Formats: sequence, structure tokens, C-alpha cells
Amino acid sequence: MEMLLEIAIVLLISALLSFGGWKLNLFTPLGSLAAFITGSIVGVFGCVEWFILLMVFTLAGLATTKAHYKEKVAKGLQEGQRGERTHKNVLGVGIPPCSIAVVSFFLGGDYSDILNIAFISTLAVAAADTIASEIGTRDSRVWMITTGKRVEPGINGGISVLGTISSLIASFLISLLAMVMIEQSVSILVLIPTAAGMLGNILDSIVGATLENNGHISKYGNNCITAIAGAIIGAVMYILI
Repeated sequence: MEMLLEIAIVLLISALLSFGGWKLNLFTPLGSLAAFITGSIVGVFGCVEWFILLMVFTLAGLATTKAHYKEKVAKGLQEGQRGERTHKNVLGVGIPPCSIAVVSFFLGGDYSDILNIAFISTLAVAAADTIASEIGTRDSRVWMITTGKRVEPGINGGISVLGTISSLIASFLISLLAMVMIEQSVSILVLIPTAAGMLGNILDSIVGATLENNGHISKYGNNCITAIAGAIIGAVMYILI
């Protein structure tokens, strides 16, 4: 009965947040549905802490998207027509944590430490990428990661000092919050998902410069692949350390 109650609460919270996001023009209708499905999968197949982390990340990401919105519109860098996220946006960052939640469920709690690191790493990559993209566009000094040449803000593969520093802070903060929630303490292990988040973000820029700019992959596919790569990097680092 307790498990059924937890599932019901997860579904209710996911539904309320997704519906609220749609009404506030933060999600398209399909984006709202994808957000509900993503939150539900993590909450039902994962754990409460993972679900809360995903909700915090989602709300923080949406808030960042709306920050300085008029400035981004003027530069043509906003999401959608009004800053709303589509189902592709949601699934691009949602599939990796959902996959880990499902794997965790079928493993029945085995390898929980490794999976915790992997889950946190996916969010760290997504947080680093979101912040780098949203805040980095405010820095006019942008260089292409593969060539070092100056490029316009917002181009795939472009990196800036402001964006890089901001992404490192975002990766650390989401990792720190996750560690406190899950482990109820802070240890040196917080540096693993922090590093995985940054490495995944750098990989996102490299893939963006090489494959995304050439039309071989979408930005949503890039987000998904690099978040999974971040999870693998985090897990391998944990095993080696």
C-alpha cells in the first residue's frame, strides 16, 4: 500500500508540474506530456531522491531559459516561439536519467552507488550544457572548440569564458545537491559527477561542432548521447577511484 501511495504521489506531482509548465508556456503540449512521462518513469522506477533532483533540475532549467528572455529573442537564440520546450527538448535530456532508473529497477538495488553517480552525472551534463548555452550567449567573446576561431554567440560548438565557468558551477551545484540528498553528507566523491558533467558538456560542444553543424545529428540527439557518455564517465571514474 505504501508503494502504491508513493507512485500515486509521483504521478500527481509530475502531472501538476507538467500541466503548470504548459499553462505558463514553458512547455508545448507534447513537451508537457514528455515531461510527465519522464518524471513518472524516474519516480516510479528510480527513487524519491532521483525524482526530486529531476524536478529541481527541470525547474531550474526552465527558470534559466526565461532569464533575460527579451535579450535572447533579440538575438534569435530563444527556445521555440516563447521560450517553450518541446518534447524533443525534454526527451533529449530525459532519456538518459530514465534509462538509468529503469536499469536500477531491474537490478533490484544492486550497484546502487555506481548508479547514483551515473544518474547524477546525466543531470550534471544537462545542467552544464543548459547553463553554458543560456548564459554563455551573453558573452560576445566566443571561440569554436575545434578550431579556436572566433564565432558568433549561440553557434554549435562555440565556447566562451563566461559559459565555461557558469557550466562548471552548475555541474558542481547539482552534484553537491544530489550528494547531500542521497548520501546525506558531502565527500570528495562530489567531484566525480562534477567532472563527468564538464567532460560531457565539452563533448557536447565537440559533437555540435563536428556532427551537429553538418546535419548528421540533431541537438536533441547530441544532448542525449553526451548525457549518456557523462553517465558512463562518472561510473568508470567511480570504479577506478
